[in-house]
Formats: sequence, structure tokens, C-alpha cells
Amino acid sequence: MRIAAALAVLASLAVSACGFTPMYAETAAGSSLRRIAVTTQDDRLGYRLREQLEDALAWDRGATPLYRLTTEVQQNRRSLGRRIDDTATRYELTVKATWTLTPAAGGTPVSGAETVTTTYATADQPYAAIAAQQDGEERAAAELARLIRLDLMQALSNP
Repeated sequence: MRIAAALAVLASLAVSACGFTPMYAETAAGSSLRRIAVTTQDDRLGYRLREQLEDALAWDRGATPLYRLTTEVQQNRRSLGRRIDDTATRYELTVKATWTLTPAAGGTPVSGAETVTTTYATADQPYAAIAAQQDGEERAAAELARLIRLDLMQALSNP
């Protein structure tokens, strides 16, 4: 038992000596994420993406933004399955978001792009079909926000 404890202590000392920092540790990059103001295009998907990004970044509305994140979203929907009457049974929604992070105090902006694909089933009832499409858009926006957050963490951790 003592050997296992000693090995655990030695392993933790070795990891701390190599400069390892956990990705989700409170660092300057982590606190900077809270001070990114998000701007998206003025449509349903842009609104959903902005909502998801503000949640993912834990945006502090009371603090002065250090960065401005602007995004542009493009979506493409294509039918996958067909019924006998040639109506679609499933759709594939591909959403591409290009983003640019600009320091508020000036400096070189950082940019990137992420693409997400989701699928959803259609229904015969019009309301159910609209709800399914909106659910697909919401899932795509949530995944894009997660991927963009990871990109931002990496960009802010590199000096």
C-alpha cells in the first residue's frame, strides 16, 4: 500500500515538473474566454450559435470584453432517404462556421473554421418537420460552439 502511495506521489511530481497544465485549469487563457464578446449573423442559426458560444465561454456580461469573436455561418441541407412518393425521409445538415478573434486593444486577429454535420428525420406533419429541422440546427450550433471553444483555448494559450 505504501509503495502505491509513493509511486502516485512520484508520478504527480514528475508530471508537474514537465510543465503539464490541464486543459481546463484556471489560467490566463481560461479567464480570457469569459471576456470574449460574440457577434453572429442575424438569423435563426446565428442566434443559436451565439447563445451556445456565450454559454460555452461562460461570458461575463459585467466585464469589459478583451476580445471580439465574429462568426459567419453557412448551412447546406440535403435529403438522404426517399419514400415511394419521392419525398425525403431524412436530411443531412452541414454547417460551416468561420470565426475571427480580434483583440479589443488591437493586435493580430486569429481566425479559423469548423464544420459540423448532423442528420434528422422528417415527419408528415408540418409542425413536426419544422421542429425536427430546428432540433438539427440546435445540435449543430452546440457542437460548433464546443469546437470553436477548443480552438479559442488553443489560440489563447499560444503566446
